[in-house]
Amino acid sequence: MWHVIDVLRHSARRLDRRVIAATATAVALALVATLSPAAAFPERPIRVIIPLPPGGAVDIVARLLQPHLEKALGKPLIIENKAGASGIVGAATVATADPDGHTLLLVPTTFTINAAVHQKLPFDPIKSFEPIAIVGRNSLMILVNPKVQAKNLKELAALAKAKPGALNYATPGASSQAHLLLELWSSQAGIKMQHIPYRGGAPAVLATVTGEADMTLISPTASLTQIESKTLRALATGGATREEQLPDVPTTAEAGFPDFKALQWIGLLATAGTPQPIIDRLNIEVQRALQIPEVKARLAEQGMTVAGGPTSDFRALIEAEVKQWTDVARKANIRVE
Repeated sequence: MWHVIDVLRHSARRLDRRVIAATATAVALALVATLSPAAAFPERPIRVIIPLPPGGAVDIVARLLQPHLEKALGKPLIIENKAGASGIVGAATVATADPDGHTLLLVPTTFTINAAVHQKLPFDPIKSFEPIAIVGRNSLMILVNPKVQAKNLKELAALAKAKPGALNYATPGASSQAHLLLELWSSQAGIKMQHIPYRGGAPAVLATVTGEADMTLISPTASLTQIESKTLRALATGGATREEQLPDVPTTAEAGFPDFKALQWIGLLATAGTPQPIIDRLNIEVQRALQIPEVKARLAEQGMTVAGGPTSDFRALIEAEVKQWTDVARKANIRVE
């Protein structure tokens, strides 16, 4: 009988060990499953879709980050320009990609504007993407032809009120960011001006220099030569601080319009559903790259300052801008058919 009891005790101990071993294995597998998306990422080259033609600021930023991210991630970054429909074609490619972090989207501010001016998009700018990081920002400046009798924003608003509809402004195109921003400023100032759309920023600047248009809104980098030669007068910059190259030009807040900001940004996104560990790793590697002195210097050459920050900041920015642009577009009746 005692022999039988000993056998049972021994069997119980063996069973306990098996249970413990099985439990430990299950825990280990669960842990591996939790860590594996980031640990195994990336498994192949990463495509970075730029929904615009080659040669622009977004393209330059992508190629600036490319070697640093390739080194950090251990895989090639394939930069692919997929232009069409104001960036919608390229964005749709990423919106429908596998959510594994191997297809990314690098976009400018027009990403949020499209949601406001297009009646229907093949994706949702908020729900179809996972924000990774804002790469850089730059401010825009309100510029006038020297013949315009206004030395600051308040004088410009007073001039427009005295002559309703007489002043006009040039933009890089209908439904562009400059178009929406100047309609926003007009609303805040209580004025009405005429919009003249051009095919790009350079023609809009030229039209303002020649007097074909009274004013425009453009980056300081694109207009510095004209400002220095006094063929354009800078009234205000839309950033939080004054431009280093133009320290005498006040911010819009200093000029009496604290609620008006004019900023552009470039940011990186992934497909919705991409595992958070992958998003977090990409965010960390982008921020590390942005701290490299060479990267900072090259961004400064493009008139941009390093942004970075957590993914939550980028998500909040997208949500706020979609709402803002939608409100402006509705009030000014701006839409793309």
